[in-house]
Formats: sequence, C-alpha cells, structure tokens
Amino acid sequence: MRIALGIEYDGTDFLGWQRLSHGSTVQGSVERALSFVAAQPVEITCAGRTDAGVHGRCQVVHFDTEVQRDMRGWVLGASSNLPTSVAVLWAQTVQEDFHARFSARSRRYRYTILNRGIRPALDARYVTWERHALDAERMHAAAQALIGEHDFSAFRAISCQAAHARREVKALRVWREDAHVIVEIEANAFLHHMVRNIVGSLLPVGRGEQSVEWIKALLDGRNREVAGPTAAASGLTFIGPRYERRWDLPAEVSE
Repeated sequence: MRIALGIEYDGTDFLGWQRLSHGSTVQGSVERALSFVAAQPVEITCAGRTDAGVHGRCQVVHFDTEVQRDMRGWVLGASSNLPTSVAVLWAQTVQEDFHARFSARSRRYRYTILNRGIRPALDARYVTWERHALDAERMHAAAQALIGEHDFSAFRAISCQAAHARREVKALRVWREDAHVIVEIEANAFLHHMVRNIVGSLLPVGRGEQSVEWIKALLDGRNREVAGPTAAASGLTFIGPRYERRWDLPAEVSE
C-alpha cells in the first residue's frame, strides 16, 4: 500500500530536509515517527528537498507499507512522535504509480521580507529583514523577465548538482502587504538556492541600486558571480507541489 502525507515544518533548527548521518533533519524526524507507528522501518520520498533553515507549508511525501493503520492513526501517531516544529497535516492512500517527486507538475515557494527600520522579534524565524525601503512594483516588473523556460545559471549555487540549468518558471509575483514584501514563484523544478539567489538579485532592484532591466541582463549573462548574494534561508517557505487532479489529493496541492 502506498500512502501520501502532507507535512508542515519550521526548518529553523534542522540541517535541511534530507536525512543525514549527523545532525537533525526533517526527513529523519518524520521517518523515525512513522517507523514508531508502523513498528518497523519506514522510508519516505518527498516532492522537493529544502535547505537548512527553510520552512515547509505542505511538503508532500509518499511511502510504501504493508502495515494496516487507519489514516487518522498515521496522522496523529506520527505527529505525537515528532518535534513541535513538525506536523503531519493529512494522510491518504494513493495509487501505486503515484510518486511524490516525479508526479509533481510544479513546485511553489514564497519568500517573505520584513521591510522596516526595526529588526524583527516575533517573526524573526520566518522572514528576512531589509531596513532600506523597497519598491515592490519595480521588483515585480524586473522579475517578469524570468517567466518561461530559461537557463538559470546566474541564479544557481556553485554546489548545485543538477544535470543542467534549464527550468521553466510558470509564475513569479512580487507584492507588498503593509511592512512585508512577498515574492512568490512557481516552476516545474528549482536549482539549488535558485529562489534565494533570485530574491538576492531583486533586492538591489527594489532599493534602486540596479535597474529593472538588470535581472534580464543577469539571466542572459548566465554568470552567477555578477548576480546578487544569496538571500537568507529564514524568509523562504516551500508552499508545496502541485499535482494533477486525477491523483485526488487535497486541494492545496492539486491544480
């Protein structure tokens, strides 16, 4: 039986999603909790790995098991054995050919910037702070050059192990909500640090240090060394993947 789960987590205190032999990871925590419920080892596959300090609104995973538990048992049993920064939102059986990673048609991220003169206290774990005034409209206009299928080498981490840098950005929006500037991006897949590097390059545009056309020039130049710095992990949240409706998953991850 193949089961899919939706998982929410605060990534601040983890070394990232992927299981490691040293240190605490989200995958390791979830697998230990599920293994306790199943009374046998459980290994999970996720829709998209996140880096250290990055959060997840609805990460989707799947695992195979012969253990009989009702879905409520998987949700409550796993959540009760997870740290308070991780929770299983839902569980359901899926077809055997469903794959959390390869069945996903796209993935969505949101980056939140607190744009005010005073540093954050209450929300420090979930935003990045920018004290200089940002023009969200300029940032949005510049970001539109990234929509479509392109070579994103200029926004790719040096350590990225992807076979190539071509990705398709389906939507990219920047807007202001009071003191927050929000960047939301959807793509078929992402390169290592791609979203954080895009945000790091949009910030100089928002501050008026670079032109709106600079982002297009970076994209065309494919040179990571001249693009903006990598934005902090704290502001980034993996909203979740999107799947075809035929998989009958919850609305938040279906299109």
